[in-house]
Amino acid sequence: MNYFSLGELVMDLAPEAERKNLRNSEGAFLRLENGDLIFIYSRFRDESAADAAASDLCRITFDGKLHKKSTDLLLKCEDEGAINIMSVSLLRMENGDIGMFYLVRKNESDLKMYLRRSSDEGKTWSDRVLCTDGKFVFVVNNDRVIRLKSGRILIPAAAHPVTETRYSEIAQMTFFYSDDDGRTWQENAERVALPSSYRNCETGLQEPGVIELSDGKLMGWARTDLGRHYQAFSEDDGEHWSMCEPSVFTAPNSPLSMKRLPDGALLAIWNPIPEYNGRTKVTDYFQGGRCPLALAFSWDNGEHFSEPIAFESEESRGYCYCTIFFTESDLLLAYCAGGIEDKSCLARCRIRKIPWDTVVELENLLKGQKYNESEN
Repeated sequence: MNYFSLGELVMDLAPEAERKNLRNSEGAFLRLENGDLIFIYSRFRDESAADAAASDLCRITFDGKLHKKSTDLLLKCEDEGAINIMSVSLLRMENGDIGMFYLVRKNESDLKMYLRRSSDEGKTWSDRVLCTDGKFVFVVNNDRVIRLKSGRILIPAAAHPVTETRYSEIAQMTFFYSDDDGRTWQENAERVALPSSYRNCETGLQEPGVIELSDGKLMGWARTDLGRHYQAFSEDDGEHWSMCEPSVFTAPNSPLSMKRLPDGALLAIWNPIPEYNGRTKVTDYFQGGRCPLALAFSWDNGEHFSEPIAFESEESRGYCYCTIFFTESDLLLAYCAGGIEDKSCLARCRIRKIPWDTVVELENLLKGQKYNESEN
């Protein structure tokens, strides 16, 4: 696998133990009407960086050239009646409002996604609306909520069965949708699960994502502990899905992000090396095999992807939960990049800016180099 140094780091949000800020992790971008950009992310506090530790939503505002203008605490978990809030997606609503989707964790067996709207560019926010109702823990990654060509808003979620005190790690892939611009929500007609014969799998289908292909078909994917992501397809806006199958994306048990570039190509970002037998494992802190972080392109509607290019490969770090955002001049990526000094790959967030000229050069370089072609 080739390595390229791509673009420049705009920001490195390191944890600050002296301020009891032990983790800054996943988030999402949105452009404001005045041209500014906002990045809303999970800022953990108190004495822990665990997923269920106290976490608030923090907002950074940049000008159009990505110079930081301000930072503010947007929403506290106590105000939500929760021990933790995290995993933001941002979306423009049909009437121009900002839609902020985020997870609210009331306890270890109660995790659901809510939506708040702002009609004044983030100065004030509406009451929250429950999006993922049901007697399951619903895990939704950051930057996952999408709007389809039909206008439907779709939330890909991992449904984890719960007990009174905990939830099962083995998940099914499901989707919640709204056809009235986020006012009411329903779950799709059927969930996607691994075949029952996969008895050695301890993850099921976790942290799913979804993208609309150019022909209107939906491609959903999810991480597993089987050495690669699994995928399924829908031809009716997410109501029904095909049987899941192995995808081209080899990986450890870590997430994948995918969006369509302005030129029509698909861009995928993920960790392409599985935790195979014999691979050296980092044991000093949680890294999960999440190195390197690589990208690949598809120019044929996801039928094939190019060979991956690694752009973060420091072996003492782990990279994951990547946000993908486009400006007129740059591709923006924000992702976890913690190292041994942070005690977790989830504890540090980086924002990287890659000029469009560089993206075009990469596309031209990689065209004709198909990833795992023999397996397609």
